[in-house]
Amino acid sequence: MGILNLTPDSFYAGSRTALEDVVRKAGQMLAEGADILDVGGQSTRPGSDALGAEEELLRVLPAVHAIHENYPDALISIDTFHHRVAEAAVRSGASLVNDISSGGLDPDMIPAVAALGVPYIMMHMKGTPQTMQDQAVYRDLLGEVMDHFIAKREECHKAGIPDLVIDPGFGFAKTLKQNFELLANLSLFQTLGLPILAGLSRKSMVYKPLGTTSEQALNGTTVLNTVALMQGAHILRVHDVKEAKEAVTLTLALAEKEMGHGIFENSTP
Repeated sequence: MGILNLTPDSFYAGSRTALEDVVRKAGQMLAEGADILDVGGQSTRPGSDALGAEEELLRVLPAVHAIHENYPDALISIDTFHHRVAEAAVRSGASLVNDISSGGLDPDMIPAVAALGVPYIMMHMKGTPQTMQDQAVYRDLLGEVMDHFIAKREECHKAGIPDLVIDPGFGFAKTLKQNFELLANLSLFQTLGLPILAGLSRKSMVYKPLGTTSEQALNGTTVLNTVALMQGAHILRVHDVKEAKEAVTLTLALAEKEMGHGIFENSTP
């Protein structure tokens, strides 16, 4: 999943995309192997300013329309917690809804996604992007995140959403230590029977332990993406598609080698 941020304040400056450049960047990501393009108009970094639905629509709708018009077969995800933005984006060509709040910031989101009939990516977060870092307190991190998804899975299924993806929310109401605890135990969430999305790209859990910055975090991101894949992640949400696709290819090759089939069937030493 390639990230296309139509925002002036995303935490990684390299991900900020102007509307006039979105089609070119989308094409580049698709050429590099992106399976999904995730379009967002609102920064959700800690302490970011919240936008209303109207302003977010002004940012994302032209981008979704332009990508869909130029690449009609591309899978587009709309990254929003506003149901009105989700509805308008799907009408303009989006195929999935990616909600950091799992419906918690807009009670109309889950019914709206059910009516739209599209897959729903639901993330774990406590509070809002403005308050979440003050709420990174857990008695049982893994148990509480698991309980969140069990409850949301039931709510979504009752509403009529059959296709769900879970995102444990690295960096959202999680300390550095908690992020690594989640990553080390990511495979536990396979018991939910739902695809797992890992959004680690260039986040502070990558660059802070290395003493660098988000701009210098590509190599570290690839390392943690590989760990996530080996822990059962099905989707990587990334700024750098080519490198992530290479991690996917090599991780799959390793799995196929261990199972004794796949790309190694006709290979020579």
